[in-house]
Amino acid sequence: MPGSSLSATVLGRAVVAPLARMLWRPKIIGRKNVPRHGAVILASNHRSFIDSPAITIMAPRQVSFLAKQEYFTGTGIRGAVSRAFFSGIGAIGVERGAGAAAQQALDLGLERLRDGEAFAIYPEGTRSLDGRLYRGRTGVAWLALTSGAPVVPVALTGTEDVQPVGAKVPKLARVTIEFGQPLDLSHFGEASSGRARRHATDAVMAAIQAMSGQESANAYNNPPATIVERVRRALHRDDPSEAVEPD
Repeated sequence: MPGSSLSATVLGRAVVAPLARMLWRPKIIGRKNVPRHGAVILASNHRSFIDSPAITIMAPRQVSFLAKQEYFTGTGIRGAVSRAFFSGIGAIGVERGAGAAAQQALDLGLERLRDGEAFAIYPEGTRSLDGRLYRGRTGVAWLALTSGAPVVPVALTGTEDVQPVGAKVPKLARVTIEFGQPLDLSHFGEASSGRARRHATDAVMAAIQAMSGQESANAYNNPPATIVERVRRALHRDDPSEAVEPD
């Protein structure tokens, strides 16, 4: 991470974290499960827009995550505030999309891991609208098996009450964030194996579900709306680039 970005992240945590703890009184479980040094992937359920700030603020170390490029390209005072906030909490700006755009997002995460950093990802791909835990896409396994980094499953509870989907202004509600035991996925096989990625991802999702207590949807989130998209997804269902949808 460039020096200026690192400074912004440190400043952001120093300013935002105390304020967030005062307002939402988060309950944090298992902070000791997050390695303080070296590459690590934080794989979380996804219930609210504020999930990424919650993870990066409450984790015991600096964490990067993916965010829409639009948060970094605005103009005027509003654009400057948006850039400062998202840079300050470790966001990486990426373009939305599948295929090449999604793989580029995964590659950015891999760069962070190879630099020995912590990187957060949502295997479900996008926020759950009904509170259920959806099937994980295999990008998390591709990152873990390619980088050799352990995966810490993360369960968020209450963030959906702070800022439900569609709400513009956060509310006051109690938030719980639990960091699980690190998972070594290397025994599942090579990153090039679709079977290995699938089984490794399922293990991560099972760990998240055990902590969050969410009902398992047994389906992918945000199903494709058109027949063409359904066929494309079916043909590429084990493609690791199908795993990333930045907020």
